[in-house]
Amino acid sequence: MPQQKKHWKSMTKGLVLGALFTSFLLLLYSYAIPPLHAGLATTTPEAAAPCSLAPEEPEAATPANVSVDWCQPQRDIVFMKTHKTASSTLLNILFRFGQKHGLKFAFPNGRNDFDYPAFFTRSLVQDYRPGACFNIICNHMRFQYDEVRGLVPPNATFITVLRDPARLFESSFHYFGPVVPFTWKLSGRDKLAEFLQDPGRYYDPNGYNAHYLRNLLFFDLGYDNGLDPGSPRVQEHILEVERRFHLVLLQEYFDESLVLLKELLCWELEDVLYFKLNARRASAVPRLSGELYRRATAWNMLDAHLYRHFNASFWRKVEAFGRERMIREVAALRQANERMRRICIDGGQAVDAASIQDSAMQPWQPLGAKSILGYNLKKSIGQRHAQLCRRMLTPEIQYLMDLGVNLWVTKLWKLIRDFLRW
Repeated sequence: MPQQKKHWKSMTKGLVLGALFTSFLLLLYSYAIPPLHAGLATTTPEAAAPCSLAPEEPEAATPANVSVDWCQPQRDIVFMKTHKTASSTLLNILFRFGQKHGLKFAFPNGRNDFDYPAFFTRSLVQDYRPGACFNIICNHMRFQYDEVRGLVPPNATFITVLRDPARLFESSFHYFGPVVPFTWKLSGRDKLAEFLQDPGRYYDPNGYNAHYLRNLLFFDLGYDNGLDPGSPRVQEHILEVERRFHLVLLQEYFDESLVLLKELLCWELEDVLYFKLNARRASAVPRLSGELYRRATAWNMLDAHLYRHFNASFWRKVEAFGRERMIREVAALRQANERMRRICIDGGQAVDAASIQDSAMQPWQPLGAKSILGYNLKKSIGQRHAQLCRRMLTPEIQYLMDLGVNLWVTKLWKLIRDFLRW
Protein backbone atom coordinates (compact mmCIF):
# COMPACT_ATOMS: atom_id res chain seq x y z
CA MET A 1 0.00 0.00 0.00
CA PRO A 2 2.81 2.54 0.85
CA GLN A 3 4.40 1.66 -2.50
CA GLN A 4 1.12 2.41 -4.33
CA LYS A 5 0.76 5.71 -2.44
CA LYS A 6 4.32 6.63 -3.39
CA HIS A 7 3.58 5.78 -7.04
CA TRP A 8 0.50 8.04 -7.15
CA LYS A 9 2.34 10.84 -5.35
CA SER A 10 5.16 10.63 -7.89
CA MET A 11 2.74 10.53 -10.82
CA THR A 12 0.80 13.54 -9.48
CA LYS A 13 3.99 15.54 -9.06
CA GLY A 14 5.03 14.62 -12.59
CA LEU A 15 1.68 15.64 -14.03
CA VAL A 16 1.75 19.00 -12.24
CA LEU A 17 5.32 19.60 -13.37
CA GLY A 18 4.42 18.68 -16.95
CA ALA A 19 1.34 20.91 -16.95
CA LEU A 20 3.28 23.88 -15.58
CA PHE A 21 6.12 23.42 -18.05
CA THR A 22 3.73 23.03 -20.99
CA SER A 23 1.87 26.20 -19.92
CA PHE A 24 5.20 28.03 -19.79
CA LEU A 25 6.09 26.82 -23.29
CA LEU A 26 2.73 27.93 -24.69
CA LEU A 27 3.11 31.33 -23.02
CA LEU A 28 6.62 31.64 -24.44
CA TYR A 29 5.26 30.63 -27.84
CA SER A 30 2.57 33.32 -27.76
CA TYR A 31 5.16 36.02 -27.05
CA ALA A 32 7.81 34.65 -29.39
CA ILE A 33 5.56 34.61 -32.46
CA PRO A 34 4.45 38.06 -33.64
CA PRO A 35 0.79 38.64 -34.50
CA LEU A 36 0.06 37.10 -37.88
CA HIS A 37 -1.68 40.22 -39.20
CA ALA A 38 1.23 42.51 -38.49
CA GLY A 39 3.32 43.51 -41.47
CA LEU A 40 1.98 40.86 -43.82
CA ALA A 41 1.69 41.25 -47.56
CA THR A 42 -1.87 41.59 -48.83
CA THR A 43 -1.39 39.26 -51.79
CA THR A 44 -2.91 35.81 -51.58
CA PRO A 45 -0.74 32.69 -51.94
CA GLU A 46 -0.05 31.34 -55.38
CA ALA A 47 -3.04 29.54 -56.94
CA ALA A 48 -5.29 30.47 -53.99
CA ALA A 49 -8.93 31.37 -54.67
CA PRO A 50 -10.73 34.37 -53.06
CA CYS A 51 -12.28 32.48 -50.16
CA SER A 52 -14.10 35.54 -48.84
CA LEU A 53 -16.82 34.95 -51.44
CA ALA A 54 -18.01 31.77 -49.71
CA PRO A 55 -21.75 31.42 -49.04
CA GLU A 56 -23.13 31.04 -45.51
CA GLU A 57 -23.78 27.30 -46.00
CA PRO A 58 -22.23 24.87 -48.54
CA GLU A 59 -24.20 23.86 -51.57
CA ALA A 60 -26.19 20.64 -51.32
CA ALA A 61 -24.06 17.55 -51.78
CA THR A 62 -24.10 15.60 -55.03
CA PRO A 63 -26.63 12.76 -54.62
CA ALA A 64 -24.99 9.43 -53.85
CA ASN A 65 -26.57 7.74 -56.88
CA VAL A 66 -25.23 10.20 -59.47
CA SER A 67 -22.96 8.47 -61.98
CA VAL A 68 -19.24 9.17 -61.55
CA ASP A 69 -19.18 10.03 -65.25
CA TRP A 70 -20.72 13.35 -64.30
CA CYS A 71 -18.21 14.40 -61.66
CA GLN A 72 -14.72 15.76 -61.31
CA PRO A 73 -12.50 14.70 -58.39
CA GLN A 74 -13.13 17.02 -55.45
CA ARG A 75 -9.97 18.51 -53.98
CA ASP A 76 -11.32 21.08 -51.51
CA ILE A 77 -12.22 19.33 -48.26
CA VAL A 78 -12.87 20.23 -44.64
CA PHE A 79 -12.62 17.22 -42.35
CA MET A 80 -13.85 17.99 -38.84
CA LYS A 81 -11.61 15.48 -37.01
CA THR A 82 -13.42 14.16 -33.96
CA HIS A 83 -11.68 12.24 -31.17
CA LYS A 84 -11.56 8.44 -30.85
CA THR A 85 -13.60 7.79 -34.01
CA ALA A 86 -11.06 6.23 -36.42
CA SER A 87 -10.36 9.80 -37.51
CA SER A 88 -6.59 9.21 -37.63
CA THR A 89 -7.14 6.59 -40.32
CA LEU A 90 -9.21 9.04 -42.35
CA LEU A 91 -6.58 11.71 -41.77
CA ASN A 92 -3.99 9.46 -43.39
CA ILE A 93 -6.25 9.07 -46.44
CA LEU A 94 -6.48 12.86 -46.79
CA PHE A 95 -2.74 13.34 -46.27
CA ARG A 96 -1.99 10.88 -49.05
CA PHE A 97 -4.50 12.39 -51.45
CA GLY A 98 -3.28 15.92 -50.81
CA GLN A 99 0.36 14.94 -51.15
CA LYS A 100 -0.31 12.98 -54.34
CA HIS A 101 -2.02 15.97 -56.00
CA GLY A 102 0.15 18.74 -54.55
CA LEU A 103 -2.72 20.34 -52.62
CA LYS A 104 -2.43 23.11 -50.06
CA PHE A 105 -3.16 22.08 -46.48
CA ALA A 106 -4.17 24.42 -43.68
CA PHE A 107 -1.94 23.01 -40.94
CA PRO A 108 -1.58 24.05 -37.29
CA ASN A 109 1.54 25.87 -36.15
CA GLY A 110 3.73 24.44 -33.40
CA ARG A 111 1.58 21.45 -32.51
CA ASN A 112 -0.53 18.80 -34.19
CA ASP A 113 -3.90 20.43 -33.44
CA PHE A 114 -5.40 23.91 -33.75
CA ASP A 115 -4.92 24.92 -30.10
CA TYR A 116 -7.58 22.42 -29.01
CA PRO A 117 -9.75 22.68 -26.87
CA ALA A 118 -9.95 26.39 -27.71
CA PHE A 119 -12.20 27.33 -30.61
CA PHE A 120 -10.56 27.35 -34.04
CA THR A 121 -9.46 30.67 -35.48
CA ARG A 122 -7.80 31.09 -38.86
CA SER A 123 -4.79 32.85 -37.30
CA LEU A 124 -3.76 29.44 -35.90
CA VAL A 125 -2.96 28.18 -39.42
CA GLN A 126 0.73 27.85 -40.24
CA ASP A 127 1.86 30.53 -42.73
CA TYR A 128 -1.61 32.11 -42.75
CA ARG A 129 -2.04 35.36 -44.66
CA PRO A 130 -5.25 37.40 -44.90
CA GLY A 131 -7.19 36.22 -47.94
CA ALA A 132 -5.36 32.89 -48.10
CA CYS A 133 -7.26 29.91 -49.46
CA PHE A 134 -6.55 26.25 -48.77
CA ASN A 135 -7.63 22.93 -50.26
CA ILE A 136 -7.72 20.75 -47.15
CA ILE A 137 -8.24 21.36 -43.42
CA CYS A 138 -8.15 18.16 -41.37
CA ASN A 139 -6.39 18.42 -37.98
CA HIS A 140 -8.07 18.35 -34.59
CA MET A 141 -9.91 21.54 -33.67
CA ARG A 142 -12.93 22.75 -31.79
CA PHE A 143 -15.09 23.61 -34.77
CA GLN A 144 -15.98 27.20 -35.54
CA TYR A 145 -17.80 27.22 -38.85
CA ASP A 146 -17.34 30.84 -39.92
CA GLU A 147 -13.59 30.74 -39.30
CA VAL A 148 -13.18 27.51 -41.26
CA ARG A 149 -15.55 28.56 -44.04
CA GLY A 150 -13.40 31.60 -44.80
CA LEU A 151 -10.33 29.46 -45.55
CA VAL A 152 -11.70 27.20 -48.28
CA PRO A 153 -13.41 27.74 -51.65
CA PRO A 154 -17.22 28.01 -51.75
CA ASN A 155 -17.62 24.51 -53.20
CA ALA A 156 -15.53 22.74 -50.51
CA THR A 157 -16.91 19.47 -49.18
CA PHE A 158 -17.44 19.27 -45.40
CA ILE A 159 -17.20 15.86 -43.74
CA THR A 160 -16.91 14.46 -40.22
CA VAL A 161 -17.16 11.10 -38.46
CA LEU A 162 -19.20 9.96 -35.44
CA ARG A 163 -19.12 6.91 -33.19
CA ASP A 164 -21.54 5.18 -30.85
CA PRO A 165 -21.34 7.54 -27.82
CA ALA A 166 -21.06 4.79 -25.18
CA ARG A 167 -18.15 3.15 -27.04
CA LEU A 168 -16.54 6.53 -27.65
CA PHE A 169 -16.84 7.41 -23.95
CA GLU A 170 -15.25 4.08 -23.01
CA SER A 171 -12.31 4.69 -25.34
CA SER A 172 -11.93 8.31 -24.29
CA PHE A 173 -12.07 7.44 -20.59
CA HIS A 174 -9.20 4.97 -20.90
CA TYR A 175 -7.16 7.13 -23.29
CA PHE A 176 -7.61 10.58 -21.70
CA GLY A 177 -8.54 9.62 -18.13
CA PRO A 178 -4.99 9.96 -16.74
CA VAL A 179 -4.95 13.67 -17.74
CA VAL A 180 -8.40 14.44 -16.27
CA PRO A 181 -7.66 15.23 -12.60
CA PHE A 182 -11.10 14.43 -11.19
CA THR A 183 -10.63 10.78 -12.23
CA TRP A 184 -7.75 10.53 -9.75
CA LYS A 185 -10.36 10.27 -6.99
CA LEU A 186 -11.45 6.92 -8.40
CA SER A 187 -9.87 4.21 -6.28
CA GLY A 188 -11.32 0.91 -7.55
CA ARG A 189 -9.75 -1.49 -10.01
CA ASP A 190 -12.44 -0.76 -12.62
CA LYS A 191 -12.42 3.03 -12.61
CA LEU A 192 -14.84 3.30 -15.55
CA ALA A 193 -17.50 1.21 -13.80
CA GLU A 194 -16.97 3.17 -10.59
CA PHE A 195 -17.40 6.47 -12.41
CA LEU A 196 -20.57 5.38 -14.21
CA GLN A 197 -22.22 4.27 -10.96
CA ASP A 198 -22.46 7.93 -9.96
CA PRO A 199 -20.90 10.33 -12.52
CA GLY A 200 -22.18 13.43 -10.74
CA ARG A 201 -20.13 12.56 -7.68
CA TYR A 202 -16.87 12.86 -9.62
CA TYR A 203 -17.53 14.99 -12.69
CA ASP A 204 -16.53 18.65 -12.57
CA PRO A 205 -17.70 20.45 -15.75
CA ASN A 206 -15.13 23.18 -15.14
CA GLY A 207 -12.32 20.78 -14.37
CA TYR A 208 -9.16 20.49 -16.45
CA ASN A 209 -9.80 18.37 -19.57
CA ALA A 210 -13.34 17.57 -18.37
CA HIS A 211 -14.68 17.90 -21.93
CA TYR A 212 -13.09 14.56 -22.85
CA LEU A 213 -15.49 12.69 -20.57
CA ARG A 214 -18.93 13.96 -21.50
CA ASN A 215 -20.56 14.51 -24.91
CA LEU A 216 -17.19 14.80 -26.63
CA LEU A 217 -18.71 14.82 -30.12
CA PHE A 218 -20.95 17.76 -29.26
CA PHE A 219 -17.96 19.58 -27.79
CA ASP A 220 -15.69 18.94 -30.79
CA LEU A 221 -18.39 20.23 -33.15
CA GLY A 222 -18.36 23.52 -31.27
CA TYR A 223 -21.44 23.20 -29.07
CA ASP A 224 -22.08 23.31 -25.33
CA ASN A 225 -21.60 19.75 -24.10
CA GLY A 226 -23.41 20.55 -20.85
CA LEU A 227 -26.77 21.42 -22.43
CA ASP A 228 -29.95 19.94 -20.99
CA PRO A 229 -30.78 17.04 -23.36
CA GLY A 230 -34.39 18.27 -23.44
CA SER A 231 -33.43 21.76 -24.63
CA PRO A 232 -34.69 22.69 -28.14
CA ARG A 233 -31.18 23.95 -28.85
CA VAL A 234 -29.97 20.34 -29.05
CA GLN A 235 -32.10 19.59 -32.10
CA GLU A 236 -31.25 22.99 -33.59
CA HIS A 237 -27.54 22.16 -33.35
CA ILE A 238 -28.07 18.73 -34.90
CA LEU A 239 -29.94 20.24 -37.84
CA GLU A 240 -27.17 22.82 -38.20
CA VAL A 241 -24.62 20.02 -38.50
CA GLU A 242 -26.83 18.42 -41.15
CA ARG A 243 -26.90 21.66 -43.17
CA ARG A 244 -23.20 22.26 -42.96
CA PHE A 245 -21.77 18.79 -43.58
CA HIS A 246 -22.16 16.97 -46.88
CA LEU A 247 -21.40 13.58 -45.34
CA VAL A 248 -21.25 12.32 -41.76
CA LEU A 249 -19.34 9.03 -41.63
CA LEU A 250 -19.88 6.36 -38.96
CA GLN A 251 -16.93 4.62 -37.31
CA GLU A 252 -18.88 1.37 -36.93
CA TYR A 253 -19.50 1.26 -40.68
CA PHE A 254 -16.19 2.64 -41.79
CA ASP A 255 -15.93 0.76 -45.09
CA GLU A 256 -19.47 1.72 -46.11
CA SER A 257 -18.64 5.29 -45.13
CA LEU A 258 -15.56 5.30 -47.35
CA VAL A 259 -17.58 4.00 -50.28
CA LEU A 260 -20.02 6.90 -49.87
CA LEU A 261 -17.09 9.30 -49.50
CA LYS A 262 -15.39 7.97 -52.63
CA GLU A 263 -18.63 8.48 -54.55
CA LEU A 264 -19.20 11.96 -53.16
CA LEU A 265 -15.65 13.11 -53.96
CA CYS A 266 -15.39 11.24 -57.27
CA TRP A 267 -12.18 9.53 -56.13
CA GLU A 268 -10.56 6.26 -57.19
CA LEU A 269 -10.48 3.11 -55.08
CA GLU A 270 -6.75 3.55 -54.41
CA ASP A 271 -7.47 6.94 -52.83
CA VAL A 272 -9.46 5.38 -49.98
CA LEU A 273 -7.32 2.34 -49.19
CA TYR A 274 -6.29 2.24 -45.55
CA PHE A 275 -4.79 0.44 -42.58
CA LYS A 276 -6.22 1.04 -39.11
CA LEU A 277 -4.06 3.68 -37.43
CA ASN A 278 -3.99 4.69 -33.76
CA ALA A 279 -5.85 1.49 -32.84
CA ARG A 280 -5.60 0.17 -29.28
CA ARG A 281 -4.75 -3.30 -28.05
CA ALA A 282 -7.96 -5.30 -27.64
CA SER A 283 -7.14 -6.01 -24.00
CA ALA A 284 -6.49 -2.33 -23.26
CA VAL A 285 -10.17 -1.37 -23.30
CA PRO A 286 -12.66 -3.89 -21.87
CA ARG A 287 -16.06 -3.85 -23.54
CA LEU A 288 -18.93 -2.26 -21.64
CA SER A 289 -21.56 -4.61 -20.23
CA GLY A 290 -25.25 -4.05 -20.95
CA GLU A 291 -25.93 -1.98 -17.83
CA LEU A 292 -22.73 0.05 -18.11
CA TYR A 293 -23.42 0.61 -21.80
CA ARG A 294 -26.84 2.02 -20.87
CA ARG A 295 -25.30 4.26 -18.21
CA ALA A 296 -22.60 5.50 -20.59
CA THR A 297 -25.23 6.33 -23.21
CA ALA A 298 -27.36 8.21 -20.66
CA TRP A 299 -24.30 10.15 -19.47
CA ASN A 300 -23.58 11.19 -23.08
CA MET A 301 -27.18 11.84 -24.12
CA LEU A 302 -26.39 14.85 -26.36
CA ASP A 303 -24.01 12.69 -28.38
CA ALA A 304 -26.63 9.91 -28.38
CA HIS A 305 -29.21 12.23 -29.97
CA LEU A 306 -26.61 13.35 -32.52
CA TYR A 307 -25.55 9.80 -33.35
CA ARG A 308 -29.11 8.48 -33.72
CA HIS A 309 -29.99 11.28 -36.13
CA PHE A 310 -26.99 10.66 -38.38
CA ASN A 311 -27.19 6.89 -38.10
CA ALA A 312 -30.66 7.17 -39.66
CA SER A 313 -29.53 9.61 -42.36
CA PHE A 314 -26.49 7.42 -43.12
CA TRP A 315 -28.67 4.43 -43.99
CA ARG A 316 -30.91 6.60 -46.14
CA LYS A 317 -27.80 7.48 -48.13
CA VAL A 318 -26.91 3.81 -48.39
CA GLU A 319 -30.41 3.06 -49.71
CA ALA A 320 -30.05 5.83 -52.29
CA PHE A 321 -26.64 4.46 -53.28
CA GLY A 322 -28.08 0.93 -53.61
CA ARG A 323 -27.70 -1.92 -51.10
CA GLU A 324 -26.41 -4.46 -53.61
CA ARG A 325 -24.02 -1.94 -55.09
CA MET A 326 -22.77 -1.09 -51.60
CA ILE A 327 -22.08 -4.77 -50.87
CA ARG A 328 -20.02 -5.06 -54.06
CA GLU A 329 -18.08 -1.85 -53.40
CA VAL A 330 -17.30 -2.77 -49.79
CA ALA A 331 -16.07 -6.18 -50.91
CA ALA A 332 -13.79 -4.55 -53.50
CA LEU A 333 -12.39 -2.16 -50.88
CA ARG A 334 -11.70 -4.94 -48.39
CA GLN A 335 -10.08 -7.09 -51.06
CA ALA A 336 -7.81 -4.21 -52.09
CA ASN A 337 -6.92 -3.48 -48.44
CA GLU A 338 -6.08 -7.14 -47.90
CA ARG A 339 -3.83 -7.10 -50.94
CA MET A 340 -1.98 -4.05 -49.59
CA ARG A 341 -1.66 -5.72 -46.19
CA ARG A 342 0.18 -8.64 -47.80
CA ILE A 343 2.40 -6.30 -49.80
CA CYS A 344 3.23 -3.75 -47.07
CA ILE A 345 3.10 -5.15 -43.54
CA ASP A 346 5.83 -7.28 -42.06
CA GLY A 347 4.08 -10.13 -40.25
CA GLY A 348 0.77 -9.07 -41.74
CA GLN A 349 -0.66 -7.39 -38.64
CA ALA A 350 -0.35 -4.56 -36.12
CA VAL A 351 2.08 -5.04 -33.22
CA ASP A 352 2.77 -3.54 -29.79
CA ALA A 353 4.90 -0.41 -29.61
CA ALA A 354 7.88 -2.35 -28.23
CA SER A 355 7.92 -4.52 -31.36
CA ILE A 356 8.04 -1.62 -33.84
CA GLN A 357 11.56 -1.47 -35.23
CA ASP A 358 11.51 1.86 -37.07
CA SER A 359 11.01 4.97 -34.90
CA ALA A 360 9.36 6.66 -37.89
CA MET A 361 6.54 4.12 -37.51
CA GLN A 362 6.07 4.58 -33.74
CA PRO A 363 2.60 6.01 -33.00
CA TRP A 364 1.97 8.56 -30.25
CA GLN A 365 1.08 6.83 -26.98
CA PRO A 366 -1.37 7.89 -24.24
CA LEU A 367 0.06 9.10 -20.93
CA GLY A 368 1.33 6.30 -18.75
CA ALA A 369 0.71 3.47 -21.23
CA LYS A 370 1.88 2.04 -24.52
CA SER A 371 -1.40 0.60 -25.72
CA ILE A 372 -1.47 2.03 -29.25
CA LEU A 373 -0.50 -0.48 -31.91
CA GLY A 374 1.62 0.19 -34.97
CA TYR A 375 3.22 -1.61 -37.89
CA ASN A 376 6.53 -2.81 -39.22
CA LEU A 377 7.07 -2.06 -42.89
CA LYS A 378 8.31 -4.96 -44.99
CA LYS A 379 11.96 -4.58 -45.88
CA SER A 380 11.54 -5.66 -49.49
CA ILE A 381 8.66 -4.00 -51.32
CA GLY A 382 8.51 -3.56 -55.06
CA GLN A 383 9.17 -0.08 -56.42
CA ARG A 384 5.55 0.25 -57.52
CA HIS A 385 4.20 0.04 -53.97
CA ALA A 386 7.10 1.20 -51.78
CA GLN A 387 5.99 4.83 -51.47
CA LEU A 388 2.31 4.01 -51.01
CA CYS A 389 3.06 1.41 -48.33
CA ARG A 390 5.20 3.80 -46.31
CA ARG A 391 2.63 6.56 -46.49
CA MET A 392 -0.23 4.25 -45.52
CA LEU A 393 1.67 3.09 -42.42
CA THR A 394 3.11 6.42 -41.27
CA PRO A 395 1.56 7.71 -38.00
CA GLU A 396 0.05 11.18 -37.84
CA ILE A 397 2.90 13.03 -36.08
CA GLN A 398 5.58 11.73 -38.42
CA TYR A 399 3.41 12.34 -41.48
CA LEU A 400 2.86 15.95 -40.42
CA MET A 401 6.62 16.40 -40.14
CA ASP A 402 7.07 14.82 -43.58
CA LEU A 403 4.63 17.42 -44.92
CA GLY A 404 6.68 20.25 -43.42
CA VAL A 405 4.54 21.12 -40.39
CA ASN A 406 6.19 23.00 -37.52
CA LEU A 407 5.64 20.79 -34.44
CA TRP A 408 8.02 22.32 -31.92
CA VAL A 409 5.54 22.27 -29.02
CA THR A 410 4.64 18.62 -29.70
CA LYS A 411 8.31 17.66 -29.94
CA LEU A 412 9.17 19.39 -26.65
CA TRP A 413 6.25 17.69 -24.91
CA LYS A 414 7.55 14.34 -26.19
CA LEU A 415 11.00 15.11 -24.78
CA ILE A 416 9.45 15.91 -21.39
CA ARG A 417 7.45 12.68 -21.43
CA ASP A 418 10.48 10.63 -22.41
CA PHE A 419 12.55 12.26 -19.64
CA LEU A 420 9.86 11.57 -17.01
CA ARG A 421 9.22 8.09 -18.50
CA TRP A 422 5.48 8.69 -18.93
